[in-house]
Amino acid sequence: MSTTPPLAEQLRPKKLADFLGQRNLKTKINSLLSAKDLPSLLFFGPPGCGKSTLALLLAANTQKRYLRLSAPETGLQNLRRTLNGVEILILDEIHRFTKAQQDFFLPLIESGELTLLATTTENPSFSVTRQLLSRLHVLRLDPLLQTDLYQLAKLGAEKCQKSFPDECLRALAVYANGDGRTLLNLVEYASKIDGEITTDKIRALLPEVMVRHDKMGDSHYEYISALIKSIRGSDVNAAIYYLACLVEGGEDPRFICRRLILSASEDVGLADPKALPLAVACQQAVEMIGMPEGFIPMAETCVYLALAKKSNTAYTAFLRAKEEIRQHGKRPVPLHLRNATTALQKEWGYGKDYLYPHNFPEAWVAQDYLPPEVKDGNFYQPKINGEEPKLCQWWRKLHNIPDPLLR
Repeated sequence: MSTTPPLAEQLRPKKLADFLGQRNLKTKINSLLSAKDLPSLLFFGPPGCGKSTLALLLAANTQKRYLRLSAPETGLQNLRRTLNGVEILILDEIHRFTKAQQDFFLPLIESGELTLLATTTENPSFSVTRQLLSRLHVLRLDPLLQTDLYQLAKLGAEKCQKSFPDECLRALAVYANGDGRTLLNLVEYASKIDGEITTDKIRALLPEVMVRHDKMGDSHYEYISALIKSIRGSDVNAAIYYLACLVEGGEDPRFICRRLILSASEDVGLADPKALPLAVACQQAVEMIGMPEGFIPMAETCVYLALAKKSNTAYTAFLRAKEEIRQHGKRPVPLHLRNATTALQKEWGYGKDYLYPHNFPEAWVAQDYLPPEVKDGNFYQPKINGEEPKLCQWWRKLHNIPDPLLR
């Protein structure tokens, strides 16, 4: 029984002139079309931007035998069987292949036996092996522009033989978020609406596709990065906006909570020590109540972190200490700080002359704790921000460090 292909497949361009978007690549694509031999390529970009379509257009132009496969549905055994006689392989979602599976292509590409046209939504620097990446020319594609999506929506409406008000086509173009495939799926779905098509009906029928992001692609990191940087920059409106983008996009709330906990430690730090327990409590609350209500503690924590005073001194103190160790190695612990658990260790001087602070007034006594080689290591450098001056006031007094607040 024959089935009608999805609208996105029906409207897939058969020639480059019908291809929408990626104007910045047209010159390069034209040169590839006119080249005598097509090189192996990697098309990198978000979903629905035309990666597979471009690969198909280039492969068809060569007049060579080509095959299109999807990495999640293909194993190495199947590859070996199906590649017999194939000169060009279009492989979708190559990032889903393991390192060993990706290495399978190295000798084939190296010998010229196979031209590989691969696509990925993930940053190839992390998702494709260095050896394979060095043999591929990378073409980076961008999300489709609103003007391109609008034109595509009009073509979809005509193909569906359905009348769409102009405002609905433009609304669908916005909802698609740069994804041509999603747009045509929306048009196809909306074309089945009984009676007059309106934006209100579309919103009511398509609530889960209004806003979304690719949780496994670059936007997964772009939105969380924007959230953390907005918190760090104390822009509460930007922070809550990006949090909403992540939540509405279907991001794993555990991932968001982990990043909020890190921000509380790294960016707020000692300027407001209450931030970290609040972020941990947020993670526990979200685990307890689940979604969708979990956005409430996340929103509270996000706003608090953005409004809080900032200090990264604990974070930078660790980095300075780590750099000292990487440059000079770990120094031996001073003998007086070592526990003498055996008679021989006691004979060696372990624990000798150690001064127990609680035996002295104010539970403090001057003695060296750092190895002699880093005795003057100044890893922690406090800031005059929030609660931190109060926290390190006692420490300044003990070490005769001037208090900047008293100047």
